[in-house]
Amino acid sequence: MQNRSYLLSEFFVLFILLPLSFVIEYSISVKAGLAMAGLIYVIFILKKVEHISFSVKKDIDWKAFWKRTALRFSIIAIITTAFVLYKDPPALFYVPFNKPMLFLIILFIYTFLSVWPQEIIYRTFFFKRYERLFPSKPLFVFINAILFMLAHIFFRNTLVLVLTFLGGLLFSISYLKFRSTTLISIEHALYGNWIFTVGMGQMLAFPGMENV
Repeated sequence: MQNRSYLLSEFFVLFILLPLSFVIEYSISVKAGLAMAGLIYVIFILKKVEHISFSVKKDIDWKAFWKRTALRFSIIAIITTAFVLYKDPPALFYVPFNKPMLFLIILFIYTFLSVWPQEIIYRTFFFKRYERLFPSKPLFVFINAILFMLAHIFFRNTLVLVLTFLGGLLFSISYLKFRSTTLISIEHALYGNWIFTVGMGQMLAFPGMENV
């Protein structure tokens, strides 16, 4: 286990310096390389230093998870549907009904290339490495949500920042309860994919949906 100074330096580089650097205009390939290097580092530390096993836990309380997630999902679905109807009615369910192939591609990319890496970094790694540095659980959850929001600052979109902050709170609280990357990834994917389903992809400036 690294000392406090190392952990704080790692925290600053991975969760503050790196996300902020993506706001600066420079080669997208370099940005992708830095993001990949960060993910590789995180996985290496989890495996070799923290000895985390990337396998589904056997003692998961699936019933409690689905009950909790179904309630949250219902609330999110009602609020977001009402929001799209108010803000941009023609966008409601436009993509799944009118561009099904694009819709399926979005779901695949988002679920496997966005959600899982984010949850590995911002929940599994973040909690394992830094939870002991913050004796206050509410403060720790709040900081996690702020940093999760910061990871999306390159979108330059206020709605994205609001949603990712709220999502960060929800996912952090769920992770504290279940301690499962699998469950939090499922929850994250459900809410995120619903956002694209209901018609908020264009509002969120999601790449490839500018003309939808």
